[in-house]
Amino acid sequence: MIERYSRPDMVDIWSAKTKFRIWYEIEAHACDAHAKLGVIPQASADAVWKAKDVEFDVAKIDAIEAVTKHDVIAFLTHLADIIGSDEARFVHQGMTSSDVLDTTLNVQLTRAADILIADVEALLAALKRRALEHKDTIRIGRSHGIHAEPVTMGLTFARFYAEMDRNLTRLRTARTEIATGAISGAVGTFANIDPFVEEHVCEQLGLTAEPISTQVIPRDRHAAFFATLGVVASSIENVSIEIRHMQRTEVLEAEEFFSKGQKGSSAMPHKRNPVLTENLTGLARIVRMCVVPAMENVALWHERDISHSSVERAIGPDATITLDFALARLTGVIDKLVIYPDNMIANMNKFRGLVHSQRVLLALTQKGVSREDSYSLVQRNAMRVWEQGADFLTELKADADVMAVMSVDEIEDKFDLAYHTKHVGTIFKRVFGN
Repeated sequence: MIERYSRPDMVDIWSAKTKFRIWYEIEAHACDAHAKLGVIPQASADAVWKAKDVEFDVAKIDAIEAVTKHDVIAFLTHLADIIGSDEARFVHQGMTSSDVLDTTLNVQLTRAADILIADVEALLAALKRRALEHKDTIRIGRSHGIHAEPVTMGLTFARFYAEMDRNLTRLRTARTEIATGAISGAVGTFANIDPFVEEHVCEQLGLTAEPISTQVIPRDRHAAFFATLGVVASSIENVSIEIRHMQRTEVLEAEEFFSKGQKGSSAMPHKRNPVLTENLTGLARIVRMCVVPAMENVALWHERDISHSSVERAIGPDATITLDFALARLTGVIDKLVIYPDNMIANMNKFRGLVHSQRVLLALTQKGVSREDSYSLVQRNAMRVWEQGADFLTELKADADVMAVMSVDEIEDKFDLAYHTKHVGTIFKRVFGN
């Protein structure tokens, strides 16, 4: 991932130094387990830990790999140079490269999940704060991009909160599912390594032993993990699209915070563009593009092939680093989002009362008019508002067929905005539990 869309803690998880440190810990813990079983001398296991404070030389490992054409062997050669070849002879005992690679990948994904979970929790806090702040701020609800009926800005924030809360549950589930390790040997049969070694290594790394592996950990776990990241990214885009709409000049119900000295356009000094949420829409695409390759990685030949490997070297860092950045950016947008309640009311009144059409329709049916006739009565008055710029309430009062069954007071009562927000408190209790 490029530095522009990266945050250091997540980037560090995918650094070569972190990867080699995890490789080392796997090998060292495996030696400890072998020593407990009496397979290797305890002194040999202890000797491996001489490298516990060593910073592995990435350049040297890369130079060795240039000759061996094998990354794990290159690392093991470098480790032997540090602790001594005699002491290193029991390192990697009964293991295959995938035991190290797959277990490491899952450690990295688990750590990445922890950061993403914290990111979503921060976003939830921001959404909740803004929802409570604008619980009763009236705005128009839209369907198909067209004015529908009144809602509140608080309900908009609450809706996004509920969606992100579901994503938090998904991420926690994905973390649990991906937090497995495998130290089971060449084809997963434990023929040359005791299952105790796997259990010990996984316990030390905070993982669960994979119930059954081949030479690799089953990739349906990874597919589910990346699919979850794709869903979270789509939710980010969902929020971003709403904000982008609200910032349109013709709407201007809200806008991204525009800081002092910020410029919107190199050509037009007046511009204040929704650049952050547009950026988030693009970043969501990057995360989602990692989902299909993860799905395609599930089907591997027999006990393993390496068709998944190159894919995961790319999508592991790209998806997690991008999503981490996107979540943090969206949290900042929500925190500082500028809301314009007066514009919300002005927008709602642009079509002079049409948002109350359903209430009038239902009132007519309650008066004994058929639903079909009621719909026709309301629609013919509504169309004059659309086409002639008339006032909906005025038109209804002038319609003899409507006035034949409803009084002026009864019609005016149907234009009360408070009617549409009477259950906001109930919805908030469902979402926030208080």
